[in-house]
Amino acid sequence: MNKRPLSPVQLEQALAARLRELLGQVEWLREARVELVSGPDSGFDLLATLPLANGSKAALCVECKSELRPSLFRQLADRKFSPTGNPKVVVPVLALPWVSPRIAELCAEHGWSWFDLAGNHRLDVPGLLRLQRAGKAPVHKSPKPTANLSTPEAGRVIRALLLPDNAGMRWTQREMQNHCRPNVSLGLVNKVVRHLRDEAFIEESDDGFHLRDPLKLLFAWRDVYRFDRHERRGYFTLLQGKKLRDALYRFGYTRLVTYASFSAAEFQAPHVRQPKTWLYVGQQELSQFEEMVEAKPVDSGENLVVLIPDDEGVFYMADGGPAGERLACTNLVQTYVDLWHSGGRGQEAAEALLEQRLKPEWKARGMKL
Repeated sequence: MNKRPLSPVQLEQALAARLRELLGQVEWLREARVELVSGPDSGFDLLATLPLANGSKAALCVECKSELRPSLFRQLADRKFSPTGNPKVVVPVLALPWVSPRIAELCAEHGWSWFDLAGNHRLDVPGLLRLQRAGKAPVHKSPKPTANLSTPEAGRVIRALLLPDNAGMRWTQREMQNHCRPNVSLGLVNKVVRHLRDEAFIEESDDGFHLRDPLKLLFAWRDVYRFDRHERRGYFTLLQGKKLRDALYRFGYTRLVTYASFSAAEFQAPHVRQPKTWLYVGQQELSQFEEMVEAKPVDSGENLVVLIPDDEGVFYMADGGPAGERLACTNLVQTYVDLWHSGGRGQEAAEALLEQRLKPEWKARGMKL
């Protein structure tokens, strides 16, 4: 990895060379030309001209940047390019030393192609070609994120933003901190909010900030979520069916205990059936839990899966269900990320929860997906 930054001229030359290489891999594009565009009024930095079958041409108008935060992409998104020669097809292209997955998502949403110095790319010329590759490591040092979304503290902020019950809220950082107590400082909230703003997951205005892209933020958190941080223990109980449900309800009514993962999903969006009961149980509740539900620790043959959370944020705004009928479930967002990492048919169950509950509830509250 090259950590030394390139000068603007060197960067444009390197990106031009990379684009020539990518286009050169298509044998029938022998007449493609890539050139640097001079002059401050051109509006873009590189121009690639490609021949079309009918004798006309397509133009790739490439904007070169040394770095671009996702929050700033929208300043480019609606730009219109008018290259010389009146090409029939004009394609806007973003070129960076490294294109993050989030930038790639935004390009796709707004009809831009993109490529980077590592050779990752998505070049889409309607009616002519589509070239795509991702996963190559950056050849230049990528920008360091301002916050780590995998931490429990960041998770508390993200849960509050994503929960459908909070959809449409305009938050101040102090209000967000109140939803993230205990143990989340105002400074940490500020750090996470700045990162989410930079990544274009939230928007800020004079009266606070609000969520703008719930689905992509959910996926971003899901992909870094550390399910393995929760301690997992297997138990066996002779209590079954209604007797077990009643015992769990009586015990968990005022305690940090909820249905989790597959068991939460059975109430929230039934899709995958499996024989075990999954629960979050706070460390301080464990000995009384074992006594109340007559549960014995086992190394095999478990019918209770107990997750001891590394952070009490998993209990945030638990889904209580009909009053007096059952133990609460984790909220929909927590259930989704837990299912995704629970193994078995967990990802299938997570997709069902997303389609049956999360998306409809976000849309009902005016969120755009």
